[in-house]
Amino acid sequence: MNNMIIQTHSLSKTYSSGKLETPALQGISMDVPAGSFSCIIGPSGHGKSTLMHLIGGLDRATFGDVIIDGVKIAGLNDSELSDLRASKLGFVFQFFNLLKNLTAAENIETAMMFSANAPKGAKAQRVRALELLAMVGLEEKADAKPSELSGGQQQRVSIARALANDPDILLMDEPTGNLDSQSEKEVLDQLFKIHKDGKTIVIVTHSSELAAQAEIVYEIKDGRLNDVIRKGGTNE
Repeated sequence: MNNMIIQTHSLSKTYSSGKLETPALQGISMDVPAGSFSCIIGPSGHGKSTLMHLIGGLDRATFGDVIIDGVKIAGLNDSELSDLRASKLGFVFQFFNLLKNLTAAENIETAMMFSANAPKGAKAQRVRALELLAMVGLEEKADAKPSELSGGQQQRVSIARALANDPDILLMDEPTGNLDSQSEKEVLDQLFKIHKDGKTIVIVTHSSELAAQAEIVYEIKDGRLNDVIRKGGTNE
């Protein structure tokens, strides 16, 4: 795991409102090895989600660099950044973000609409969606709409959607934060299986159980990288 698939160099983000400037992140430099399972922890409001959004190219840094698999994303235009997100990154959020009028399979298929990595043609995309639903144990729910699924099932559909274009990296912002304990276990079981298949997983979480099972834990406090815990190694 010496190859660093995600790097940030002196990453900073300041939000401005009139004359008021609020620093959200201050000089974050971190390395995430390819194939690792990492968690970002810290108090609420201290910059964890901001860091995740910058890594995923969902927001632009005020200063510093994000490098994804050797590519500095600050140098990409909006179209190039969209292409990188579609091919390299999969996103999972706390509140699922499934389209309520679409079935589980259709929600997964929407992720394939704009990616060069996606199977070509509606038939091939349906096959891929069904394969992914089977992988997360929900093939029989292909025609169910989100309102017909439990919270844990919806999040597993979200994970399947994030994998639609076979990204190298999964970025997850509190993926179990809105789930009961049984649903959380279902989702964590899926994440560990996906990690064993070689995906790099980075999760913002308040879950002590999840953080305890991560290989690397990055602690963010007051917008700064407070600690890095490498399991089986030393703190930084």
